[in-house]
Amino acid sequence: MVFSQQMMIGWLVALVISGLSGCHSSGTIQNVDGVRQFQQGQPQAALQSFQQALAANPQNADAYYNMASTYHYLGRQNSNDKMLQQAESLYHQCLDMAPNHVPCYRALAVLLVDTDRPKSAFTLLERWAERTPQLADPKVEIARLHDEFGETDLASRRLAEAIDIEPGNARAWTAMARLREQDGHYAQALNDYQHALRLNNAQPGVAQRVASLQQRLASDPNLLRSGTRTANQDSQWRQR
Repeated sequence: MVFSQQMMIGWLVALVISGLSGCHSSGTIQNVDGVRQFQQGQPQAALQSFQQALAANPQNADAYYNMASTYHYLGRQNSNDKMLQQAESLYHQCLDMAPNHVPCYRALAVLLVDTDRPKSAFTLLERWAERTPQLADPKVEIARLHDEFGETDLASRRLAEAIDIEPGNARAWTAMARLREQDGHYAQALNDYQHALRLNNAQPGVAQRVASLQQRLASDPNLLRSGTRTANQDSQWRQR
């Protein structure tokens, strides 16, 4: 199975975000240069910049992640198994440096599915969740994977668990809203998007989804009959 275009875009955007994070750490300038080069269609130059970032700071998890993502991209584009193997190794090195690096877990799961190892992808994320029961992020990523395989009920269940663990996790609420919108529960989806936006108004695309759903519901009030739920009822998610 090859991941959907939406999933792949999210993975590549994560490379950019990671490259711009940690602005006070060694190797950050090279990371930023590499991200810019990647965006400009110069992946080989980007690899050199990420290698320089690692030379400046061998503990820089973002540099490992960015290198891995670039090799992953090149491996997919060129059907190059060696590059994909290199990417997988670098993803693991990133996780050795930063055991809860969310974009790295997500991208490694993508790679495992792309290389016909979906069970390994689920195992990777499930073990992360078991090691860190206090974190919502692993369950959000497991939900993302279930959704990609069309297992929306399982995805919803995992997101409910994530919200129970961390009611203020904006990513979990956004993912839940997306599921509700896909299922046609537009009023409920709007409520969840709005709550996610209140928690973090910098999430890409969320404000646009709120505006789109508001317009849709205003043009067809019958859609409101799909029902909704307030953020204060998050403790009842498990009953779905």
